[in-house]
Amino acid sequence: MKDIKEIILAKRVKRHKKIRARIKGTKNRPRLSVFRSTKYLQVQLINDGKGETLLGVTDKAIKMGGKKMTKIESAKELGKVLAEKAIKQKIDTVVFDRGGFKYHGRIKSLADSAREGGLKF
Repeated sequence: MKDIKEIILAKRVKRHKKIRARIKGTKNRPRLSVFRSTKYLQVQLINDGKGETLLGVTDKAIKMGGKKMTKIESAKELGKVLAEKAIKQKIDTVVFDRGGFKYHGRIKSLADSAREGGLKF
């Protein structure tokens, strides 16, 4: 019998494949890809046409800043930082790729704060 972690991973991978079949990032509207580990969040803006990463940010640096914050608070801060850096590179619209993760908790707070920072999904 499969372990519960393997089952959960298989479901996430299945959701991610369905999402990626419909979503493509371009230079004008890159794909905002999110990866969530147990400790950190990693976010990238990707141009799928050329297969290049335009911008990558992780909340590891935010957490290492010395402030004690929850995972949701660091996700909100990461969304703000991402929006600021993207707007500096003149990127204002993105396609959101949640990576097969359910849209709640850290993923939702990241997306909401990126929208507040000026990104359009």
